[in-house]
Amino acid sequence: MTTHSPYAHIAVLDIGKTNAKVVVLDSATGAEIAVVKTPNAVIKSGLYPHYDVDGLWAFALDAFKRFAVSPGFDAISITTHGASAALLDAGGGLAMPVLDYEHEYPQAIIDTYTALRPPFEETYSPRQTMGLNIGAQLHYQQMVFPDLFAKVATIVTYPQYWAARLTGVAANEVTSLGCHTDLWNPRASSYSGLVDTLGIRQTMAPIRSAFDALGPVLPEIAEQIGLSDAVPVYCGIHDSNASLLPHLVNRQAPFAVVSTGTWVVNFGVGGDLDHLDPKRDTLANVDAYGRAVPSSRFMGGREFEVLSAEIGSVSKDGANAAIAPVIEKGLLLLPNVAPGSGPFPGKERRWVNADAASAEERYTAACLYLALMTEACLGLIGAGGPIIVEGPFSLNETYLGILSALTGRDVIAVPGSTGTSAGAALLAGISPVSGAETHFSPREIEGLHEYRRRWYAALA
Repeated sequence: MTTHSPYAHIAVLDIGKTNAKVVVLDSATGAEIAVVKTPNAVIKSGLYPHYDVDGLWAFALDAFKRFAVSPGFDAISITTHGASAALLDAGGGLAMPVLDYEHEYPQAIIDTYTALRPPFEETYSPRQTMGLNIGAQLHYQQMVFPDLFAKVATIVTYPQYWAARLTGVAANEVTSLGCHTDLWNPRASSYSGLVDTLGIRQTMAPIRSAFDALGPVLPEIAEQIGLSDAVPVYCGIHDSNASLLPHLVNRQAPFAVVSTGTWVVNFGVGGDLDHLDPKRDTLANVDAYGRAVPSSRFMGGREFEVLSAEIGSVSKDGANAAIAPVIEKGLLLLPNVAPGSGPFPGKERRWVNADAASAEERYTAACLYLALMTEACLGLIGAGGPIIVEGPFSLNETYLGILSALTGRDVIAVPGSTGTSAGAALLAGISPVSGAETHFSPREIEGLHEYRRRWYAALA
């Protein structure tokens, strides 16, 4: 990939599950210099719940037209949420609406798909609910609407649908194909057997690199937007991988990225696929360079939100001062605060030795819990090297210090997030943003490893 962009400004179409935005970034600094947002609506009528792609298209064109005047842009990149594909007819339009991945299918369809999907050892994609496996979506559309599905000429992943509308060039790309779709074999870097089981190999668009410029904006669209020069459109990338990309550019493997929000998603760059356990919320993602990245997750942000509401506000000094008494008392919080995910499925949260605990002690026990859960997730994916924590947990110094002590590794806190838009702009050679980092080196916390032993013993 290039280290210097040939473009002054890059516009990014960034479609998240809840909101969509168009952002313009300065290529020299990586800074956002213009942005406009809109809700990403789901239309409940019709064949099934589906995205309002016409509304999103009108929004994108309006934003591009506005930004073509000021601040101007000379390239376009794209990122979207995963778990979505577009089914195109022979003319390049939609043969069927773009299905909302939160749609639930009839039980008979679910059971049939579960029986035919490839084993985890082939796809490293665990069976997920609703349509979070794209293979399940395609199977549903094929089985329930066979006449419409028969008109499908080309299947493209979701970022590439928008690239195709802008350029007329249909493509698929591996970060979206490798995002728990059941369609991709990350070890072989090729389609899984499911594409033949579903009979769709010939309809899958050619695979292109996320870094490829697929072509210029089509002349009629360029005229509508008001572009006087040819503006290239880059192939695009899955949003989680857009956030991961700046770290891949700036750091040498092995390292781990702990991306925190509602979910704590862990990437083990340079990690181990051999010991992934789909029953413990592990999977493989595929990065922008086509490499499999062992991944794991738990709903840590939601858990911390619940716990904080219960415990109340606590000072940083009070939390750090409580580490020693919490360890000495054996005050434990056991998983799971938010059931249904994470490395310890089927467990229900339980406090141990907490009857007389203060708010500070419960808060610190919660930080110990989150650090132990993160350590477990990193162990499941064989993550090595320094641990980069981004998102809200990057501001929790109690958690960060305990995580470093537990793992014996450097923890690097990157406040905020690298951002999906900034990651997508990297495809066009924008300079990565260098934010402030805080480093936590391993230190000895007396009794911590005995505390860890007791925590696991209580889980048994």
